[in-house]
Amino acid sequence: MKNIDITQDFEGLYHPKCALVVYEAEGRQNDIYVEHFDMDSNGNPINAHPLTIKEAEILSKALQIEQEKENGFLKPKTLLPTNILSLDPSTEKGTVIWHTKAQLKQLFFVESLGIPNGKAHVPPLLWKANKHKLSLFALKSNRRPSERTKLFHAPFFNVYNNGSVCMGTVHIDIKKSTSVEEFIQGWEHYFFNSYFSHLLESGSHIKGNCVSLWKRLIKQGASFPSDVLMPNHLTLKNILP
Repeated sequence: MKNIDITQDFEGLYHPKCALVVYEAEGRQNDIYVEHFDMDSNGNPINAHPLTIKEAEILSKALQIEQEKENGFLKPKTLLPTNILSLDPSTEKGTVIWHTKAQLKQLFFVESLGIPNGKAHVPPLLWKANKHKLSLFALKSNRRPSERTKLFHAPFFNVYNNGSVCMGTVHIDIKKSTSVEEFIQGWEHYFFNSYFSHLLESGSHIKGNCVSLWKRLIKQGASFPSDVLMPNHLTLKNILP
């Protein structure tokens, strides 16, 4: 996918404030001494002195806050959203599976496809994502899926046969403090606010021509025709972690 401007999402810059050097007595593993350095405007260490109790308390509080952020990964802000189907909150391999109903979305296409950017109805979708990658499938119904629910190829560009989405140059930034609500909203934003550019592997994942379909849906504003969806011979149970 082609990247878009997300400058407004950038956070503030961080500047070096201080540095710590830990000394250990030779031959005595538990005999240590910590030296604290301030930093000047150029980032150079100055004013070396033993770590004070106040400085140690500040450091301890900062470490505690970082631990709390990590422990908050994929935790719901209130009740668990009803569209969540599976949730593994581990920090490194955290995975969420959720579904969305048929809806009207703004879509973007590269100029070479000949499809105008615009709003179009998309089918119900099944999403699976961790911090680094996204897989996407289509559903035939808005009903909450069960393990036996059949999955269909997502009728979009930039999607492989196995459901994996090629995000191109889009910068994915999922933080360790991200709640489950922020996680799913973030991935949906990344997907729908990037430019669709090309078909992958065997070509169209629908019955018919993918370019013609999206041209028609954007022009007419009609509901997505579920009869064009193609099965991929998977069920929800097959993609559970």
